Amino acid sequence: MQLDKKFLMTCHIAGRQYYDADEVWPELAIGTRLTLERDADNRYDGDAVAVYYSRPICEDTGEKERFLLGYLPSADNALVASLLDMGWGEILECRLSRIKPDAHYEEQLHVTLHIKKK
Repeated sequence: MQLDKKFLMTCHIAGRQYYDADEVWPELAIGTRLTLERDADNRYDGDAVAVYYSRPICEDTGEKERFLLGYLPSADNALVASLLDMGWGEILECRLSRIKPDAHYEEQLHVTLHIKKK
């Protein structure tokens, strides 16, 4: 049996309370696909990886509105940052894997990353 993707990691979204999660909270669900983007100019973390949620603005043009949910935690982001820096971002799949509205901000949103088969 050949796998289409392989588990890489799971972690919380750090800094969630400082960004846009509250604006899109009702739209977030387990399994929602998110995008990862390298933030090499981040003054707090040289390996910073931002986590974005996108929703369509116009289906005809494919234009999307993006919302920054937070960042991968600094303890967990070095490998992902390196993959993104080397142009391998398309092999990564990031999805919401846990939503706990009553938890502390740092524990409310968790993501799971997989490496997709090329």
